[in-house]
Amino acid sequence: MLTSIRPDRDAVALAVSGLLGGLLLWLLGLHTQGGHPFSASWVTLVPLTAMAAAELLRRNAPRTALAVGTLALVADQFTRGSLATILMFTDVMYAAVLYGTPAAARRLPVATLLVTVASTIGFLAWFRKPEALLIGLVIGLVSFIPALTGVSVRSHRTAADAARLAAAQTARLAEMDRTQAVIAERARMARELHDMVANHLSAVAIHSTAALSIDDPETSRNALKVIRENSVEGLAEMRRLIGLLREGGQDDIPAAAPTLAALDTLIEQTNANGASGGLVCTLEDTRDPGADALPTPVELAAYRIVQESLTNALKHAAPGPVVVRLGRSGELLTVEVTSAFGSRTGPTAPGSGAGLVGMRERVALLGGTFGAGAEPGGDGAKIWRVRAELPVREREMRE
Repeated sequence: MLTSIRPDRDAVALAVSGLLGGLLLWLLGLHTQGGHPFSASWVTLVPLTAMAAAELLRRNAPRTALAVGTLALVADQFTRGSLATILMFTDVMYAAVLYGTPAAARRLPVATLLVTVASTIGFLAWFRKPEALLIGLVIGLVSFIPALTGVSVRSHRTAADAARLAAAQTARLAEMDRTQAVIAERARMARELHDMVANHLSAVAIHSTAALSIDDPETSRNALKVIRENSVEGLAEMRRLIGLLREGGQDDIPAAAPTLAALDTLIEQTNANGASGGLVCTLEDTRDPGADALPTPVELAAYRIVQESLTNALKHAAPGPVVVRLGRSGELLTVEVTSAFGSRTGPTAPGSGAGLVGMRERVALLGGTFGAGAEPGGDGAKIWRVRAELPVREREMRE
């Protein structure tokens, strides 16, 4: 298209100023040489005009501009010569290196250096005078020095472009990290909220269903008592989470995260909530009482795994024993919860599968292993087993 070869504003300015400057020198009779085959004054304007035309192509077609400019410079040597023609050629050479292809940017400085050295040696051998070195110096100033300057400017521009690209990539990576951090924090909050509230709401749902379906004042009273207890405890857990999320609040410091020391209370609560469904929950802790304290993330994850497993047993387990087992083997804490597998009569609460997902995520974050599923029991009946192995050293946990 024509718009692709239209000269830019700088090229037009250089061409016009060079042409006008050459015309002024011509009008004043200032030339660079004399005694050449074409000694008529007006002939000098031909290579001058051709060089000005080459300036118009300096950026959009640098190879063509250099070819035209070189021919114009050679032709200028057979006339009385114009300083403006020589100066415009230096700009054309500079532009050819700066705006040309990478191959041209590599080859032109080498080529002009070889031309400068060869011309110097040739003129020195021809004239056999030290003044011949000045001819080589002029050729180097007109060709090699502009090419070398173009290489330097092009290198700086390339480095600047690379720096801008690196900065843009760094900004994109920072944005990706921020997004991933937000997603991870939202997932953590979702797990914590689910584990804190699901247990209490499940008990509320089951006992409210029992109170509505069984026309017995004593059953309704017991159900309402359990509902009230779970509602109060659920609200307390919600306040704790809100206190952890609030920034710069003036409330008291939120309560510490639950640990395995609070499992006895959790077992008692499960027995109260699951009594109507025939669940009997027990705790078997085979850990050494004198063992070192566990890191807080491990304590919290183990407690939440037990809490969620008991919630699932309250929702789905058949009547029978629910056993919570804790053990430690070397650098691993083992958490296992088993319950009877099957359906039961009476009210139940629907499940969403989020509990298993949350437990698996908690274990993965600590670098442990997790498994859950139905297995054959000792008496031939099936049981549902949840088992997690958690590393007890913080340096082994994944960030």
